[in-house]
Amino acid sequence: MRIRWLPALLILAIVAVTIRLGFWQRDRAHQKEALQASIVRYEHAVPVDVGAQPIPLASIEFHRVRARGRFLPEQAVFLDNRPYNDQPGFYVVMPFKLSGGGVVLVNRGWLPRNIADRTAIEPFSTPDGDIEIEGIARADASRAFELGEGGSAAHQKIRQNLDVAAYAKETGLPLQPFVIQQTSDDGDKLVRDWPAATTGVERNYGYMFQWWAMAAAALGFGLYAARRAAKKSAGA
Repeated sequence: MRIRWLPALLILAIVAVTIRLGFWQRDRAHQKEALQASIVRYEHAVPVDVGAQPIPLASIEFHRVRARGRFLPEQAVFLDNRPYNDQPGFYVVMPFKLSGGGVVLVNRGWLPRNIADRTAIEPFSTPDGDIEIEGIARADASRAFELGEGGSAAHQKIRQNLDVAAYAKETGLPLQPFVIQQTSDDGDKLVRDWPAATTGVERNYGYMFQWWAMAAAALGFGLYAARRAAKKSAGA
């Protein structure tokens, strides 16, 4: 039987690449499983105190944190298109001036939208003076899908998304590189029923099986084509 080397090499290359991509997705899944286990462990750990000293995001994300200071309500930002129980609303994000110096952004919670006027902010309370808050350190205050960046432009009270570094540059505030997702209650009537932090590990396993299925399909096609070629050669 005469082997057609170019198609054979092409099929072998496809099989090798798709198998490798499947293993890569498996490794990513294992990494995310380890991260998910860490998140669960952090939930039961002693809160980390946040002060003036900058804390790298990589070393604090998903940890329980505690901070003492006062809110700066005049610089609040309201993140739009954050529904809760099918009701439209905002996330209230507010700078928190730390007692020992420095500032950290706090996602205080969810506030329902005024249906009659989407630019009107429903009343909510903000504690006066120094208080202590607790929460979870997150990379941002949640991100919503956005076409372009017009909805998140600087100097808007209502925005689609808020980038910590960009907001620090906009305001000149010495911000920590993370956001505190507040869990403590200070009687402000904001909803803090936060969605559980997930890593999306199931997607990686799904992609893994897809890549390996493609490898099996390519190999099966190659064997089928080789068998047909062998029969044709035998009958010639």
